[in-house]
Amino acid sequence: MTTLLIAEHDNKSLKDATNKALTAAKALSGDVHVLVAGNNCKAVADAAAKLDGVSKVLVAEASPYEHMLAEPTAALVVSLAGGYDAIVSPATTSGKNIMPRVAALLDMMQISDITKVVAPDTFERPIYAGNAIQTVKSNDARKIITVRTAAFQATGEGGSAPIENIAAANDLALSLFVGEELSKSDRPELTSARIIISGGRAMQSRENFTKYIEPVADKLGAAMGASRAAVDAGYAPNDWQVGQTGKVVAPELYIAVGISGAIQHLAGMKDSKIIVAINKDEEAPIFQVADYGLVADLYQALPQLAEELGKIGR
Repeated sequence: MTTLLIAEHDNKSLKDATNKALTAAKALSGDVHVLVAGNNCKAVADAAAKLDGVSKVLVAEASPYEHMLAEPTAALVVSLAGGYDAIVSPATTSGKNIMPRVAALLDMMQISDITKVVAPDTFERPIYAGNAIQTVKSNDARKIITVRTAAFQATGEGGSAPIENIAAANDLALSLFVGEELSKSDRPELTSARIIISGGRAMQSRENFTKYIEPVADKLGAAMGASRAAVDAGYAPNDWQVGQTGKVVAPELYIAVGISGAIQHLAGMKDSKIIVAINKDEEAPIFQVADYGLVADLYQALPQLAEELGKIGR
């Protein structure tokens, strides 16, 4: 069985989501080839070649792939599909954009958001906001899979796979890159951060995120997140949203501040290794999943936490 893994990258570096999806791809058994579609992306190909378990790296360089536009990238994947038993991608924004097109063009079922490989044709995936786990068995000759990366450990280095340059697929010019506005931050990326501190509706304003959450995040070297209620209220930007309709994370430490613990939010963070909840409502559902809970007023608890962290040199 040979698997094609679509690499997630920015043409300069390989995203951590690729390393985690590779762990799932290796569980399918057989060779794993990594597709790096981009432009001036040699550094990405070199990084992919060093990953443990990669048999070959395929590099397609062309301007339509620079920003991983869905239509040309899907066309490239379909042109390569004949040689593979499975096509795998992280279930990121790009993966969710590209893979349904690949599945439709190949007229095959997509198996989305898998959290476990039971067998090469059998997988587990969460449904009902993670309250149930569905086991899916596919009889398709070729498996089209997206991977919930929060459920898999990242594969490290240890390989030395050959790199092969391949021709770009025919571009039907169905889409054109116009521009992008990216948020810039010195903080870790939310989906790959070791520590995350998130605020909920109880933060009451954007200024309170800056005043109370940010000092603690700075001392911990943490990423900042938010519940959907906080985002909808305008207290935090959309790219901070953690939950079923936001980002799914699984950091080593997740601190939930003023978050009640609605099922939609829990679906995005309950796989965190350690969960700490700060909420003045002792009946809040978040305490049911928290490893440590503090019933307190966040406006008093967070400054005290920042002060104590300062005392230990944070």
